[in-house]
Amino acid sequence: MYGIDVLIKEHDNIRVFTKYVRKLCCDVIDGKQVNIPAFQSCINFARNYADKHHHGKEEQILFRVMIERLGSAAEKLIRNGMLVEHDLGRYHIGELERALEQYSGNPATSGKLDIITHAAGYADMLERHIEKENNACYSYAERALSKEDKERIDEQTRCFEKQAEQSGVQKKYVAYLKEKEGDL
Repeated sequence: MYGIDVLIKEHDNIRVFTKYVRKLCCDVIDGKQVNIPAFQSCINFARNYADKHHHGKEEQILFRVMIERLGSAAEKLIRNGMLVEHDLGRYHIGELERALEQYSGNPATSGKLDIITHAAGYADMLERHIEKENNACYSYAERALSKEDKERIDEQTRCFEKQAEQSGVQKKYVAYLKEKEGDL
């Protein structure tokens, strides 16, 4: 299924990102200076690729169709699982941004702790979330949705991807990941 294949490929990209986030956290633990611009670039990636681009497709296309067509089991999986975790990720990114701002004005050890807490918390949550989506949510969708619903999801995903391609989203963030992969 094209739509799910795209989402899984994006999960592979996001896993490169989580490794980079963990590396930045480990650097701080190892006594290096907090790399504020690097953490800020992580916030940008998280908001624009992981959330707006990737979660956007899930929430606007796949999850919406699953809730419409698969009933209460899908609704519980999506609303009480996947969407709650999307919101938890947004919380961690917002708190990471706040911690970086505070640390910039007052570089205290407690600020480092807040930065590491939210950056590592976000990376860990994403890893667990990806496992659930790849192994439970997506396989459920592929099993349970009708051929017509799958085709509708695929077509809507193609449109979403085409719009994102025109604005350079994939190219920009895949290049970002290639650069960061060299730092791992």
